[in-house]
Amino acid sequence: MDERTAALAYAAGWALIRRSPQWAGRGVFQAIADHAWRTHGDGTRGLERNLRRLLGPGATDARLRALSRAGMRSYMRYYYEMFRLPAMGRDHILAHTRAEGIHRVEENVRSGRGAIAALPHMGNWDHAGAWISLRGIPLTTVAQRLEPESVYRRFTAYRESLGMEVLPLTGGAGVYGTLARRLRAGGLVCLLADRDLGGTGPEVEFFGEAARMPSGPAALALNTGAALLPVSLWYDGPRWNIRVHEEVPVAPGATRSERVQATTQRLAGVFQSEIAAHPEDWHMLQPVFSADHDARRLGHWPDTRHPGAPVPAGEAPA
Repeated sequence: MDERTAALAYAAGWALIRRSPQWAGRGVFQAIADHAWRTHGDGTRGLERNLRRLLGPGATDARLRALSRAGMRSYMRYYYEMFRLPAMGRDHILAHTRAEGIHRVEENVRSGRGAIAALPHMGNWDHAGAWISLRGIPLTTVAQRLEPESVYRRFTAYRESLGMEVLPLTGGAGVYGTLARRLRAGGLVCLLADRDLGGTGPEVEFFGEAARMPSGPAALALNTGAALLPVSLWYDGPRWNIRVHEEVPVAPGATRSERVQATTQRLAGVFQSEIAAHPEDWHMLQPVFSADHDARRLGHWPDTRHPGAPVPAGEAPA
């Protein structure tokens, strides 16, 4: 998909999906998911590489394929809802959300300490951002720049319309410093934190293998004193589920890097437990495990990202 086609496709998505009946829109996106699953393209294979680690060596191919189909449907549900969310309305969003542990965010923001919500790529993180904003808590997040620029601006404007402050991961001035200032002012920072984009994050054990995760959440907690709160998201029929877990304290250590690595490992442990409980809602089509990063770097298999595909907001800066 070239840049102009991608821009037109996303513009059409915003315009048409909001005006279509929900049964029709959901049906179309499920059909897209099933087509991607049947053709077993790069994205589906990337998802299955990650899910195989979750299922373990004893899993059958049939079990893996069934789970990847459910995963692709969940992933395309996220995209459908992302396009339609601005038309859903405040009452619908609030009425169809189940949340637990949200007091942990509210108390740390209210006290002025600040909170870092660290999320894996689960469920619908755009909905979660909209939901917390509707509860009167503004947030700051980070988005990777998209090509073409018009698509990036559209995604940014969309998320800002939901009450989020969106900082560009690249091409902006002092993203880490801005996040730190928001936290020191008692704000809420939300970051997707189960995939290291830069390749420089600490290596942790994840589903029995080495994986790299971003250092940003742990480093921000260490430098600002803000509470580091893992958050998991999943679907339950028509409802969205949000769980804010207990704070992950900054780990002790002889050096700063040791403390960041140990804290990130604790965060990965919470992610692992929640992903294992809701594996079909883990939308991870990209490499996470070190072995896969090495294989891609050596050219043993192609990049799974489709040209023009959007990158979720909130990727944690390393």
